[in-house]
Amino acid sequence: MLYQTVAVLAANQVLATRQVRRWNGRFGEIDTYHYANQLPLRGDQAAMQVNWCEITTNREDTGEQLYHNAFITDFEIRDTNVEAIVRDRRARWKVENENNNVLKTKGYHLEHNFGHGSQYLASLLLTLNLLAFLFHTILDLVDDKYRLIRQTLGSRRTFFQDLETLLRYFVFANWEDVLNFMYKGLELDTG
Repeated sequence: MLYQTVAVLAANQVLATRQVRRWNGRFGEIDTYHYANQLPLRGDQAAMQVNWCEITTNREDTGEQLYHNAFITDFEIRDTNVEAIVRDRRARWKVENENNNVLKTKGYHLEHNFGHGSQYLASLLLTLNLLAFLFHTILDLVDDKYRLIRQTLGSRRTFFQDLETLLRYFVFANWEDVLNFMYKGLELDTG
């Protein structure tokens, strides 16, 4: 229903529009924003009212479309804030997308099928993955030895594979012993 309403507004040329020219350092870009407030999300009487906007970015010289996306929000959209709303939504999408990409492809094995667990299993597996990611992010920020090992090995996947192999065949008293073993084995120990 939302896009049917948008199509009617566009056909009657009553969608609010704003164009902004930007220079990206190599060529000019034209951002065209279309927006409308208080549109029904669905077709029934109890439908939530949302505010909708879209952005289309075209190359100024060739007209080539470089980007297109649409967003809904509960903030009222005006000429004075449409750019900020779109910028913030794009940033949020980028953070969520990159975070999920890391969790799926960089050794954390976050999978869609986590949603198929019995009762609380899916939530437990997701929570453990997020805790591992948090733990590794903190280690990367505060532990020089961990950071050096990770940089030396390159990818997270290699680090996790090496860690899995070590823990399969050796028993370590604590995490520090694991890092010391890897540090010496990679010949990072200069003293």
